[in-house]
Amino acid sequence: MTGRSHVVERIMLVGDPASPRVLGTRPSLADSVFRRTAYAAGAITVSVMLAVGLFLTLRATDALRVAGFGFLTEQQWSPETGHFGVAAVLFGTVTIGLVALCTALPLALGTALLLSEVARGRLRSTLVALVDLMAAVPSIVFGLWGVFFLQDNVIPVARWISTYFWWIPIFDVTDDSGATLTEDSAFTSSAFIAGIVVGLMIVPTMTSVMREAFSQAPIGEREGALALGATRWGMIRTVVLPFGRGGIIGGTMLGLGRALGETIAVYMIISPIFTINWQLLKSGSNSVSALIALRYGEASDFALSALMAAGLVLFLVTLVINFTASSIVARSRSGAQSEG
Repeated sequence: MTGRSHVVERIMLVGDPASPRVLGTRPSLADSVFRRTAYAAGAITVSVMLAVGLFLTLRATDALRVAGFGFLTEQQWSPETGHFGVAAVLFGTVTIGLVALCTALPLALGTALLLSEVARGRLRSTLVALVDLMAAVPSIVFGLWGVFFLQDNVIPVARWISTYFWWIPIFDVTDDSGATLTEDSAFTSSAFIAGIVVGLMIVPTMTSVMREAFSQAPIGEREGALALGATRWGMIRTVVLPFGRGGIIGGTMLGLGRALGETIAVYMIISPIFTINWQLLKSGSNSVSALIALRYGEASDFALSALMAAGLVLFLVTLVINFTASSIVARSRSGAQSEG
């Protein structure tokens, strides 16, 4: 008997001697250690997540007891007066996350297809290294770049969108009286600019997940599609993309989870407000993570409890997104088959 696991054959002698044999396995020591280590690592990961949730819940109890359900609907943030809630900052968080997703998804999908289907040899390895290196750039660097370079160059684009697509409510930029705003100051520090910066930050993460999924598409199906006369794009459309559907969804949701929790870059760009701003291009927005970074240093015990409650809401939203993504990926059966 050889191999890492010893195979033990037991012949059932009851009844017919020709009855099927039952094969059992006796794991080797290395297999047993690996299995226990893997289970321990998984248990520790889940325990840490539960511990974080429990910590936030316990620290947020005082604030939630005072605010009640209104914590999710109140737009003000004044714990000292008892009027505080996450409606405005949660809306800003989701808005910035969706803008980031709209920015990152086409870039990540195109880059992943370039790396897995077009680039070859040394060019491919160089591009992969550059994309991975982009993921290591600190958030504050993206924030500085967004404030001092990108913002000035995006303002003309935002003004153009507002000029020609004002009839779409989210692209209109007006003051409280309804008058249209055109000056540069009306378009700075907006959720639109923050979303673009965050979107560029999550591109490497999404690209890596999608690229790995695309690169595992069966070579036989690739060659079969090409042999039947499909173009390269036809092969990608009928084989690679269906096979990598789970990777696309998983990478997108992973990027969205990071976008919702991004702190420093958003904090440096936005102009914090505590009202729901439906005008995407207009100056003024907020996010849960930026709120915590802004108010943590000067918070009293009760205000700190309120910030913990805001963090708990963000934690739960992220969990819901991740579990939803896992469910969608499981149902998509990515890698099991591709469309003909």
